[in-house]
Amino acid sequence: MWQSPNDPRNDVVLISDPRVAAIPVRESDEPLAEVRGRLRVDERLADPDGAWAHLRTGLLERLERAEAGLPDGYHLLIVEGYRPIATQSLYFTQYRDELLAANPGMTVEEAHVAASRYVSPVSVAPHTAGAAVDLTLCDPEGVEYDMGTQVNDNPEESAGACYTAAPGISADARAHRDLLAAVLEPAGLVNYPTEWWHWSYGDRYWALATGAPHALYGPTGFTA
Repeated sequence: MWQSPNDPRNDVVLISDPRVAAIPVRESDEPLAEVRGRLRVDERLADPDGAWAHLRTGLLERLERAEAGLPDGYHLLIVEGYRPIATQSLYFTQYRDELLAANPGMTVEEAHVAASRYVSPVSVAPHTAGAAVDLTLCDPEGVEYDMGTQVNDNPEESAGACYTAAPGISADARAHRDLLAAVLEPAGLVNYPTEWWHWSYGDRYWALATGAPHALYGPTGFTA
């Protein structure tokens, strides 16, 4: 499923694009806030310190606004929020190295770009700023709706179905992805188009997508 950055089919602006890194950050110093108790959470990626269940206050408030806009029977299910810098770096390096091993003709530069379809380079990663959230939709019992792929299915294992606008997914999955967009976009969030589950606010990618002059949130630490 890997495509060269020169492939004309690849019209998605990836987070590794130099235009993203060029966006300045004017740190708002907004604190990280606990998601648990405010929205539904899934613990599949829970860490011992609970970092995964934290987001910048402004993002969490926008998610609560989006939750209130969902029709009866639907809820946001938060899978992962804040991610420590060391964890982000490990995820990116592992995936980049997997791509290199699976594609002997790929250069390190190409692998860096290809890896950014699924994991952000640490230098611009919105999860390390508490500005990104991986989420899905569930019913009142916590059962996840059909979204076309599982959260965190990469482009190789999903044959590209993880792309938000991917063709070939079921009508139900398309309707559910559209429902996410219908409540998250008015709340000010932007989607990363290679991952239907990844939405952010206040980070560099958000600034590029919305035309904001600067990002609101840069990498931040976490204290349990």
